[in-house]
Amino acid sequence: MALTAAGVPFTVHSYEHDPSHPSYGEEAAEAMGVSPDRVFKTLVADVDGRLTVAVVPVAGRLDLKALAAAVGGKRASMADPALAERTTGYVRGGISPLGQRRRLPTVLDESATVHATICVSAGRRGLEVELTPTALTTLTTATLAPIARD
Repeated sequence: MALTAAGVPFTVHSYEHDPSHPSYGEEAAEAMGVSPDRVFKTLVADVDGRLTVAVVPVAGRLDLKALAAAVGGKRASMADPALAERTTGYVRGGISPLGQRRRLPTVLDESATVHATICVSAGRRGLEVELTPTALTTLTTATLAPIARD
């Protein structure tokens, strides 16, 4: 695993994924007994024709204007799900900001920094990895910015 090779402390959490649950992120928070503001979802957006990863708390929503501004763009929209899956190598609901097929510009919501650790998808539905926001920022070369809203 890339985290082990990087010498980053982490914890893997697995749970039985329920395909009928309406929200992958909320399901993860409930299954792990973790506050939804500590579980972050990985979204792929198109910013001025360039795919960009946004990592925001499952308790909030992505502010597309703020994401565009964070990467110096003008317009952002959610990427086509099939394109996001092909580009990252992960399926929707299991897209991880780590170990993507092709490294994309990444923006982590600055709210992550108030937590000692956060959880993000580990690459498949029902699998999360817990690590420090600093480790995630370093490993993904992410920009920290206020890209989430309630």
